[in-house]
Amino acid sequence: IPVLPPDVNESFAKFTLIKSPEGDTIRFGLESIKNVGSNIVDAIITERTTNGRFASLTDFAERVRHKDFNKKSLESLIKCGAVDELGERNQLLGNLETILDFNRESQKAKGGGQVSLFSLAPEVQVASLRLKPSEPADKRNRLQWERELLGLYVSEHPFQDYAEKFKSKKVTALKDLTVSMRNQKVSIGGLVSAIQKITTKSGEPMLFVKLEDLTNRTEVLVFPKVLARNPAIWQEEKILLIRGRVSDKDGTPKILCEEAVEMV
Repeated sequence: IPVLPPDVNESFAKFTLIKSPEGDTIRFGLESIKNVGSNIVDAIITERTTNGRFASLTDFAERVRHKDFNKKSLESLIKCGAVDELGERNQLLGNLETILDFNRESQKAKGGGQVSLFSLAPEVQVASLRLKPSEPADKRNRLQWERELLGLYVSEHPFQDYAEKFKSKKVTALKDLTVSMRNQKVSIGGLVSAIQKITTKSGEPMLFVKLEDLTNRTEVLVFPKVLARNPAIWQEEKILLIRGRVSDKDGTPKILCEEAVEMV
């Protein structure tokens, strides 16, 4: 079942199964977004459930009334894709203050019992949130934001663009690594998702690298001599082709790196 990014018009607090004639999907829960607390999540869901879907960005900014509708929470909602239906991410980020100012003025008007001019005149409502233009966010930034705020890539995986290239390299999919392959030489490819640097007893640096492809993730040990050959490639988000031997220490297959190159 496909897992979709969070959406202010469809997500609930937790992961939710969405049934439709086109096929079932699972929506990411709003409470899973970093920097978005349960109070603002409850406010969004309650408003949507009571008064219907948010028809536009202006509609969303006017109807969500809570003190936690602030720069931190709105920025996180935008970056992870939860507001994609209402606007392009980079443009929304470039107009955060405009959106927040409108939200505050709307709250003041309704709190004082005034009738909002914007609700009386739709054409004025649209003009009230006319956003400054901006270049769309590129795919790399969008995916990085998803990983930062949701803990994983949701809309797609950066490695997907390189999958075809690796077919000609005869790489072993990470899901196919097993402890029975101990000491075998293999080639693997993937995205560097995390790096831990330590210093050996001899005072030299080495790395423990988390590598992931579209099937699984594994740990790669990079010893000092291998690291010294091309230290610059060992960075998070890099796509690497790695050759090495399988180790079964701790009962989990890992790779002792012998050679690595960056795929561009």
